[in-house]
Amino acid sequence: MDFERVKLDIDGGVAKLTLNHPEVMNAVSPEMLGGLMNAMDEVEDKSNGVRCLLMTGEGRGFCTGANLQGRGDNSGKVPDAGAALESLYHPFLRRLRNLKAPFVTAVNGPAAGVGMSFALMGDMVLCAKSSYFLQAFRRIGLVPDGGSTWILPRLVGKARAMELSLLGEKLPAETALEWGLVNRVYDDEKLIDEAMALAKDLASGPTKSLAGIRQLYWESTDNTYEEQLNLERQLQRDMGYSSDFREGVKAFLQKRPAEFKGE
Repeated sequence: MDFERVKLDIDGGVAKLTLNHPEVMNAVSPEMLGGLMNAMDEVEDKSNGVRCLLMTGEGRGFCTGANLQGRGDNSGKVPDAGAALESLYHPFLRRLRNLKAPFVTAVNGPAAGVGMSFALMGDMVLCAKSSYFLQAFRRIGLVPDGGSTWILPRLVGKARAMELSLLGEKLPAETALEWGLVNRVYDDEKLIDEAMALAKDLASGPTKSLAGIRQLYWESTDNTYEEQLNLERQLQRDMGYSSDFREGVKAFLQKRPAEFKGE
């Protein structure tokens, strides 16, 4: 399926979402965000059977941030640089946050600005060796956005988050792995195959349970210990009623691989 500056391919329970504006290394425009929202409609449509989402970029880049072409005008008016965040970016980011399926990102090249935010939304972040991350905002006189000031200190601590944002230096994929920012780094030519293999493995799993796992970890960063215990109790009750739990126990006792259906 083709949407504006976005491609979506669904196969075997895996939805591969590709940012598709390689001429500008997949820099994000309002048109692309519209395409992403339309693609997410298909991902969330239960009739399409999506059980894992994989996001990557077309060509040499993952996403180099917001597309600044055409931003300037001669009207003399000072634009609201944050307006597009509220109306366009935040709704998409919230859909990724609340997705009821595992989410993998395959960072095949530069991930800069809000592109870095998109990449780090992944439950599993896989990178090509040649890829890098960049908090590019200070280079154009803006502050980090796309949720990066929330997620970065939680992943690498305040000191490193500050360093990335204040200095605006490139962070190579292998250093990002050492810092615990990403999960795995592969040779460039192997990245997509490895990412697809991982996505298929997740898609064949107990996806209701996996969705619960991602919910628990997203909410744990703001919950008190007692709130987290209560949430674990609530979700464990829900999972205990699932068909996948019954199948998992049966398969364990029969010493065979489980056949999960995400139900």
